[in-house]
Amino acid sequence: MLITFKSKSSPAVMMYQEHAQRILDLLNKSPARGVITAEEAGNALTVLEQEVALSKLHPEVDADHAQQGHSHQLPDDPEVAELAEKLHVGFAQRAFPLLEMLRTARDGGENIMWGV
Repeated sequence: MLITFKSKSSPAVMMYQEHAQRILDLLNKSPARGVITAEEAGNALTVLEQEVALSKLHPEVDADHAQQGHSHQLPDDPEVAELAEKLHVGFAQRAFPLLEMLRTARDGGENIMWGV
């Protein structure tokens, strides 16, 4: 399922729910429907930037977290495993568009909404 984050201060950001879930859990928000007010945006930025920094310090934990909830297994082929590691999209890359949206929402005094 896709979640579309919307704000008057920036273009919409779409994420698969499985990728947005980690962000929303950190912010104590529901994936079904919610709002991050302009007043909350500064705190949300701090929380997410700290998580991004941690994910960069410990990429192995980030990769393990990304595999949680995925039932598919990669073949035992070392070349396939190496390619999968190179193509891994980490938390920092996934969170970047929403971080930018949070910055513009905070600076523009606008809310971010989804599920509406």
